[in-house]
Amino acid sequence: MTPRPRHIAAGALVAIGALLSSGCERALFSVANRGTLPPTDTVVYAMETGLALDVYRPEATRASTGAAPVVVFFYGGSWERGNRMQYRFVGSRLAENGVVAVVADYRTFPRAGFPDFMHDAAQAVAWARANAARYGGDPERVFIAGHSAGAQIAALLGTDGRYLAREGLRPDALAGVIGLSGPYDFAITGRYRAVFGPPGQWPDAQAINFVDGDEPPFLLVHGDGDRVVEARDSVDLDARLRAQGVASTLLLVPGAGHFAPAAAFYDPSRSPQVLPAVLAFIAEH
Repeated sequence: MTPRPRHIAAGALVAIGALLSSGCERALFSVANRGTLPPTDTVVYAMETGLALDVYRPEATRASTGAAPVVVFFYGGSWERGNRMQYRFVGSRLAENGVVAVVADYRTFPRAGFPDFMHDAAQAVAWARANAARYGGDPERVFIAGHSAGAQIAALLGTDGRYLAREGLRPDALAGVIGLSGPYDFAITGRYRAVFGPPGQWPDAQAINFVDGDEPPFLLVHGDGDRVVEARDSVDLDARLRAQGVASTLLLVPGAGHFAPAAAFYDPSRSPQVLPAVLAFIAEH
């Protein structure tokens, strides 16, 4: 496959990366996490790599006999940066709405590249399924979600069964996949060549290449003003899923930029369509 550059703006990713590696990143997440509660628990889920995850348990599950849905969330950061603590606002908001949230770290470049971070993500999902009941969650209702690079990881887990198979799972065992501003058929250029390794394996990074009809339901959310990852990525993946008979919901947010779908978790008024759509998708599936 020849990567199609119209789907991702490499220059914009570099600019965003420079911004987020500066003091602006600290300020952004400081605002987003203001007033949020700490996680219920922090667990090392992969002893060999020392990777950890944070669990956010809804208060209602402590007294309820009913099991809550579970969402495993993977953050963005161009596959080069990010950590679970920055996304406390996502875990807290989901728990506030009755969802057991798991925000997982994975190895980023240069510590590791593709497909190593995919194996990390699959391990985190397997841990969540095996341990959901400890936190009032339902192991049969485990969703995976992510923003930007994290959405690429989530979507690939949901389409290419090889990663979950190593953990004894299948994509159709997932309750659903939620992708926010994700690249699913993107050009690998510039410094991302090092992240994704030899050109022969670049097609393996594209979720759109693996849709064959055995996928779980998908919710794809994208701002139509995104200048980092074009909304066309979500439009095309939605069309491919539907063509294969997979339940897929596409939400295009008018005028919204790249971070807007994630920002809706700390301030739902910013993109008021997003959080209700995510919660409705979880409730439906």
